[in-house]
Amino acid sequence: MNKAKQKSDVFQRSNIPLYIQVASTLRRRIEQGRWKLGDKISSIPELEAEFGVARITIRQAVDNLTSEGLLSAKQGKGTYVTKEPEETRWMTLEIGLSSLLQTIEDNVPKFLKVENPPSPRLGPRGGELADEYVFLRSVQLKNNSPYGLVNVHIAKSVYDMSPEDFKTRTALAVLTELPDIKIGQAHQTLIISAAEMETAHLLKVDVNTSTAEVRCVVRNDQNIAIYIAEIIYRGDCIRFDIELL
Repeated sequence: MNKAKQKSDVFQRSNIPLYIQVASTLRRRIEQGRWKLGDKISSIPELEAEFGVARITIRQAVDNLTSEGLLSAKQGKGTYVTKEPEETRWMTLEIGLSSLLQTIEDNVPKFLKVENPPSPRLGPRGGELADEYVFLRSVQLKNNSPYGLVNVHIAKSVYDMSPEDFKTRTALAVLTELPDIKIGQAHQTLIISAAEMETAHLLKVDVNTSTAEVRCVVRNDQNIAIYIAEIIYRGDCIRFDIELL
């Protein structure tokens, strides 16, 4: 089964109109920085071939984002990103590193081949970039069921300390066990979102199913970001258990 057919099948599993599902996927690409402000997005024929849906569906999806002000067509040149989605997530929930590790230490990563890995991204609290990173992408399994899609950049100097472990186990668990690593700070941000097409396919859920997106950055005692992860969890696998007093 080719990739376009796989993606089309994912769309068909949902009762949500196709153009809204495609628009949601394109919007997430802008939110995640795959298409940045001023970037030219894929053409209508390219998106039609990628998603395996009718051209009119692609046009409706692009028109939807154009009406939101996110995209703008330039005559004879293509369609460009003209605005980033507004930040609407205001509530912050905290969880400690030790409790997080307890929930993932027995999980099994199924690694995926990546031809063109993305560059690591750091926010204002991300510290400084390492000279070089190794990129790993995996679907995380628990009891043989997929629950999370993980993109992680590990500083190459850290990865080289235990490459076989990083190839077979959850990266954060391996990182915290390395005796020569001194962790200075670890910060995690979680937002509630919805599964776009590729995520839905890999996690075996419907497009626009609720997800929890986590961005986790671990810095060493020199303020170097040695671990940068972007993780998408299935919404039905997430539970918050937080002591308020």
